[in-house]
Amino acid sequence: MWILGPIGFTAPWVLLALALLPILWILLRAVPPAPVKRRFPGVALLLGLKDEEVEADRTPWWLLLLRMLAVAALIIAFAGPVLNPRVERGGSGPLLVLMDASWASAPDWTLRMGRLGQALDEAEVDGRTLCILPATDIPAEGCAFLSAADWRPRLAGIEPAGFAPDMDALSGALTTLPDGVETLWLSDGLARDGRDRVLSLLQSHGPVSVFETGRDRLALGALSLTDTGVTLPVLRAGNGPRDVTVVAHGTDPAGVARELARQEVKLDGARAEVIFDLPPELRARVSRFEIEGERSAGAKRLTDDSLKRREVALLSVREGGEGLQLLSQLHYIRAALYGKADVIEGALEDLIMANPDVIVLADVAQLSGGEAADLLDWVSEGGMLLRFAGPQLAASDVARDAEDPLMPVRLRAGGRTLGGAMSWGEPKRLRPFAETSPFYGLPVPEDVEVNAQVMAQPDPELAARTIATLEDGTPLVTRKALGQGQVVLFHVTANAEWSTLPLSGLFVSMLDRLSVTSQAALLEADDLTGQSLQPQELMDGFGTLTDAGTVPPVAGETFATARASRATPPGLYQGRDALRALNVMAEGDTLTVASWPSDVPLSGVTAARERPLSPALLLAALALLGADLLASLWLSGRLFGARAVPLLLLALALSPQDLRAQSPDDFALLASSELTLAYVKTGDAVLDRTSEAGLQGLSDMLTARTSVEPAGPMGIDLETDPLGFFPLLYWPVTTTQPMPSAAAYTKLNAYLRTGGVIVFDTRDADVAAFGAATPTGTRLQALASPLDIPPLEQIPEDHVLTRAFYLLRDFPGRHAEGTLWVEASPDSEQAEGMPFRNLNDNVTPVIIGGGDWAAAWAVDDTGFPMLPVGRGFAGERQREMAYRFGINLVVYVLTGNYKSDQVHVPALLDRLGQ
Repeated sequence: MWILGPIGFTAPWVLLALALLPILWILLRAVPPAPVKRRFPGVALLLGLKDEEVEADRTPWWLLLLRMLAVAALIIAFAGPVLNPRVERGGSGPLLVLMDASWASAPDWTLRMGRLGQALDEAEVDGRTLCILPATDIPAEGCAFLSAADWRPRLAGIEPAGFAPDMDALSGALTTLPDGVETLWLSDGLARDGRDRVLSLLQSHGPVSVFETGRDRLALGALSLTDTGVTLPVLRAGNGPRDVTVVAHGTDPAGVARELARQEVKLDGARAEVIFDLPPELRARVSRFEIEGERSAGAKRLTDDSLKRREVALLSVREGGEGLQLLSQLHYIRAALYGKADVIEGALEDLIMANPDVIVLADVAQLSGGEAADLLDWVSEGGMLLRFAGPQLAASDVARDAEDPLMPVRLRAGGRTLGGAMSWGEPKRLRPFAETSPFYGLPVPEDVEVNAQVMAQPDPELAARTIATLEDGTPLVTRKALGQGQVVLFHVTANAEWSTLPLSGLFVSMLDRLSVTSQAALLEADDLTGQSLQPQELMDGFGTLTDAGTVPPVAGETFATARASRATPPGLYQGRDALRALNVMAEGDTLTVASWPSDVPLSGVTAARERPLSPALLLAALALLGADLLASLWLSGRLFGARAVPLLLLALALSPQDLRAQSPDDFALLASSELTLAYVKTGDAVLDRTSEAGLQGLSDMLTARTSVEPAGPMGIDLETDPLGFFPLLYWPVTTTQPMPSAAAYTKLNAYLRTGGVIVFDTRDADVAAFGAATPTGTRLQALASPLDIPPLEQIPEDHVLTRAFYLLRDFPGRHAEGTLWVEASPDSEQAEGMPFRNLNDNVTPVIIGGGDWAAAWAVDDTGFPMLPVGRGFAGERQREMAYRFGINLVVYVLTGNYKSDQVHVPALLDRLGQ
C-alpha cells in the first residue's frame, strides 16, 4: 500500500493513468460536438456552394472539465483509496515494545495490555524476538530480546508505576539497542521533557509506531490552605468541556472510613480549581482527595499532618474563682485557638505526658526541678514551649544571673512600665517586622500599644533571637532553638493588662506564623536536615496504597526536594515529628497532550477508523457522467419536450429508496418477523454503537452455536417505541441519561409484568467490586426506583442461568469482577440427592450487573472483536466466558426455568461427572 498523508492506495500503479488526462483533453477539444439538425427550406439555395475556410466548432471548456473530473474519479477509485489505512508493519527483525507504564497509563491499562498481547501474537506468528521495556522499571541488564513464549509468563508482573518515566535514564538504556529494531511505543499520551530525544534515538535504529488511547488525563495538583478551607487544582490533558467530581475521604469520629465532602467542577481548559470549605475539625480527618471515577495515582492527593490541627496545652498561674473572665491569662489564647487547635488544660505533669504539639505557659515563673527537667526533655524532642510574661515572671529571679534553658534570653529585674505617671515614657507601638522574622509581611495595626513589658538583658545573641520589637528597638518576642524544639517568649502578658496586642487580629496571625494553630504547610530542606523519613505506605499507578514493607528510608535533605520517582515513590513517609505525603503532581506541574511527528504512525482505540473511498468515488463519477449527459442534451436542444420523459423515468428508478421503517406497522413488522434483541438508546453515540455491536456479536454467536437465529439488533427509544416485540432489553446505564417520562415507565412496568426481561449493565464491576458506591450505580437506583421490581438476591449457585446452555460459575464481561443480581428465589427445599432446588418459577424480570457485557461481545463489520478484553490468552478466555453467559441468558429468557425440572437431573449429573 502506498500512503499519501491520511489516504492509502491499494493499487497505486493505476494512478499513472492520471498522466493521460491532458492528452484526453486535447482529443476531446479537437472533436466537434454532434451537429444539430433543423429543417429550413432556404437551405436548398445553398446547395453546391463551398466555404473557402472550414472551422470546426469546439466543445465548451466547462463540459470538458466535467468529463475530466469524471474520468479522474474513476481512475482514483480503481486505485483502491483508503482513508486512515491501517499500517501493517511486518518484519523479521527484533521488536521493541516500549511502555510508558506511568500513572497516566493506569486508567486504560487493560487496553494497553490487550495491545501488548496482540504484539506478542504477531511476533509469535512472524517468528520475531521482542523486548518489553517499561520506562518506569528499566532493568539494570538492559533490554533482553526473547521469544513471545518467554515473555507471556512475565506479563502479570508488568504494572503501571505511580510516577512518570525518567527520560534521561531511558535514553541511556536505549543506546545499546541493535540496529534494525522496530519499535511499538505504548504512550501514556502526555508530553514531557526528553520525549523527542528518545523518539529520535529510536528512529535511528528502525521504524517507530505509537499506540495511544486518546483518553483525557486528569490529575490533582498541589493543594493550598486558605482562610476558607482547601483549594485544590484539577489538571487535565484533553479537549472540550467536562464535568469532574472531586471527593474528600477520611474517617469519622469513630475511625470508620467515610466520604467527608464532594465538590463538582467544570473543566473548560487545562486547569480548574475546586474549593473545599471544611471546618478545621473536619479538615483534620481528611486522608486523601480523589477524582471520582478516575483510577490513577495522579487522580489522588494524599494529605499529611499539614491538614491536621495541632494539640495545644495551656497552663497559667492559679486564678481565683471570682476572677473576671476578660482578665484571665488564658482567655485570649483560648479565643485565638478556637476552631484551629485542640486545647487541653491540666497539671504540667499531665500535660507533658499527653505529648501535645505546643505547651503555653502564661505568667508561669517557677518550675520544680522535676517539672523543669521533664519539660526540657519534651522541648528537646521537638516540642514548642510558648511563654508569656506577667507580674509573676517580672517579680521572679528566673533568668536573671544566668540564662535559663527554658527561656530564650536573660531578663532584667522588675519590668518596664510605659504611659503612667511613674513610667519611662508614652505607650509604644510595634516596629514593622524584619525580613528574617516569621512574622514578616503581617501588617501592624496602629492601635496595638504596649504599656508594660519584661526587658531582656543585652547579650551578643539577643539580636539573632529577637523576632519582634517595639518602635524603640526593645524586644517584644524572642525565640531560641532547643534541641529539636524551640522556646518562644512574648515579653507582655497574654491578656490585655500590659498591651492591646491580645485584642487585635495580629495576635491570632502571630500564633499562626509560629505554627501554633496548624502545622507548617511548606517543607524546607533545613527542616529535615539530619532526619530519615521511613516509608509507611506507597501508592502504585492505580492509586492503591500498600504497606511499604522493608523499603529503605529516605534522607530528609533528599525528601525535601524530591519528586515522585522510582527512588522516592509517592506515598506516606514518617518523619521525626510528622507524617509527610509525597504526591505525583508537584507545585507548578501541568498536563499537556503529547504531539507526534507526521511520519510516526499513530494508532489506538480512538484512532480514526479505516474507510474505503472507492464506492464514494464511483458514485461521484456516476453523478458527473449524469451531469455530462444532461449538459450535452441541453446543448443539443433535446433536454425538453417528449424526449425528456424517458430521462425522468430513469432518474426516478435510480433514486435511492428509504427502506427504513417509517410507521408503527413497519416497526412492528421489522421487530416481529424474526427474533430480535434490543438495547435501550442512552443518547451516548459511542455507547449506543457499542451496545449494537455487542448484541450483533451475541446474535452471531447464537446463530453459530444454537438453534436460535436472531436478526440484527435494534435500538429502542423508551418514549416512542413499543417494547412488547422483544423478549430481552439490554440497558447500559450512564450517569447522563435522562429520566424516562411517566408514560415510558408505564410501558416498562407493563413489559416486565408480561414476561419481558431487562438486563441493567452499570459497566462498573472493575471499581464496584471494591465496595465503593459508583456514579452509574447511584444513577441506576434513580432510574429503577419507579419500576415494579421484585426483591433481588445475588444469583445462587443453583440458578437456571448457570446451566441454561453452558455450565457456568461466573458471569464475566469486559470486567471479570462483579456480582449478578436476579429475582430472589422462593424458599424451596433441595431434594436429597438432587444438585439443585426444584424452582419452577417465572423468569426473573430484571438482571443487574456491571460486567460491561456488550463491550465483550462487540464485533466490527468484519466480525472481529471491537474492544480488547483482559490480557493475552486469559483475556480471550474471559471473552469466551462472556459469550457463554450471553448464550445462557438468551436461552434462559426464551425457555424459562424448564431445566429446574427433575427430568434433566440424570443428564446434568452425567455432565457434572458425579
